[in-house]
Amino acid sequence: MATLETRPTRVFVHGNPEVAAIWDPLHGALSSFPTVALSPPGFGAPVPADFEPTMARYVAWLIAQLEPLVSTAGPVDLVGHDWGSGHVLGAVLDRPDLVNTWAVDVLGLCHPDYTWHDAALRWQQPVIGEEMVEAMVSLTVEERIAMFGGLDRSPDVVRAIAEGIDAAMGRCILGLYRDAVQPAMAVLGQQLGTSTLPPGLAINATDDAYVSSELTVSMAEHLGIERLDLDGNGHWWMLEDPDTAASGLTTFWSAHGISPMT
Repeated sequence: MATLETRPTRVFVHGNPEVAAIWDPLHGALSSFPTVALSPPGFGAPVPADFEPTMARYVAWLIAQLEPLVSTAGPVDLVGHDWGSGHVLGAVLDRPDLVNTWAVDVLGLCHPDYTWHDAALRWQQPVIGEEMVEAMVSLTVEERIAMFGGLDRSPDVVRAIAEGIDAAMGRCILGLYRDAVQPAMAVLGQQLGTSTLPPGLAINATDDAYVSSELTVSMAEHLGIERLDLDGNGHWWMLEDPDTAASGLTTFWSAHGISPMT
């Protein structure tokens, strides 16, 4: 019988305040691979009536999305960005059997020394958080586009993100960040450090303003995983230099491919 090479589905999960279009340039650079972009509830996808935007509930959501993919094509190569990285880490911890490999940015979120950035700290406060969300939702699309200054290379993506911001997203932002008050992320890091995990990759965007490169490097060393350094790239590395990111991910996946089936 001829040898058939199996290719895991590449599954991408974005964060806040984003929609799946954030991955479009990277997916274009990965055109030879099957890719799926999953939008968490409230972030480009409807919020079910009974959905509570907590860390655990988003992990359960992601696992529920992965299970049918895995039943059809086997364990996936899972990639997370921003809060999508948090969801990915939770899913890898709870259901490693669903995952062939995983790759995340902002891994430093799980470092015991990490402190939430200023916007997150305000979202976590009663009244102040609601005022911030209301102000964001009340902006026009053009005003929201201006918030994402520096992403001029992907105007269509930035417009899609700006158009996706609504009151439902705002409610999910508040619920998720309030559930993640430290030491919640540090506890996640501790759990990861004592677990047997599939092969992992820390995407280290060295100029990320939200999580320092130093903490990401430290966590990658602590977990004993590989690292992809994207020198000079910021938080939206997948928009800034998708070709370099695609090359790094492809190299990682190639090193950890599922064995051919006969």
